Amino acid sequence: MNVLACVKRVPDTGAKIVLTDDGQAIDTSNLGFTMSPHEECAVEEAIQVVEDHGGTATVMTLGPDAATEQLRTGLAMTADEATLLETDDGEWGPRATASAIADAIRAAAGDDGDGSPFDLLLFGNESADAANYQVGARVATELGLPCVAGIKTLDIEDGTAIAKREIAGGDEVYEVDLPAVVTVKEGINEPRYASMRAKMQARNTEVDRRDPDPGEHAGTLELVRLEAPADDDSEAELLGEGADAAPRIVEVLRDDVEVLG
Repeated sequence: MNVLACVKRVPDTGAKIVLTDDGQAIDTSNLGFTMSPHEECAVEEAIQVVEDHGGTATVMTLGPDAATEQLRTGLAMTADEATLLETDDGEWGPRATASAIADAIRAAAGDDGDGSPFDLLLFGNESADAANYQVGARVATELGLPCVAGIKTLDIEDGTAIAKREIAGGDEVYEVDLPAVVTVKEGINEPRYASMRAKMQARNTEVDRRDPDPGEHAGTLELVRLEAPADDDSEAELLGEGADAAPRIVEVLRDDVEVLG
């Protein structure tokens, strides 16, 4: 089986985000970057599928040259190949991103450019920064493949993907023929920790570089301004101790939170 995991370079999820004075970008001077948590699970899932069924695991991202750092993280996790769809530092919208990824997949299919060279395409359910929830579904639509989103369990049996999604009160189970697109949620697995030796080996692994074309979707998404949420400077209020706090808690729930009649 040939499995593709698509990832995105995002700011460290626990970092304090500082904007430039004009509100047009994130100040990255003191900011680290990482792979989105959902997508890290997608890479791990791709590797596990290949370990169980044979084949190759490829990690792909669209972004600037610095995004090779995230690709090498995937390689250090034991992915076999990596592809960078290299762009400038500008943000691509989900339509342009999906179009570029679909074009790269079609190009990898060979001269006819028909279908997918991958049996399974894995995406994070959403990126940690924009959280658009769109790229995986849009790629599936462009390639004419079935798509199941928000998956917490995935099994492959006899050319069929069996995907389970959690819903209120139970689970939904889908069976789709391969090739297919699946977007996974954090918690589907526990991503492996890459050893220092694996990280050093990944530094010397060649990354396939391609120049993506946003095509007709160029400029369809316009950034107006970024705004950081206001800091919460409120202090914790001690309502009391033990049973003596009960009347004050009821008062707060009734008058301030308004969840009691």
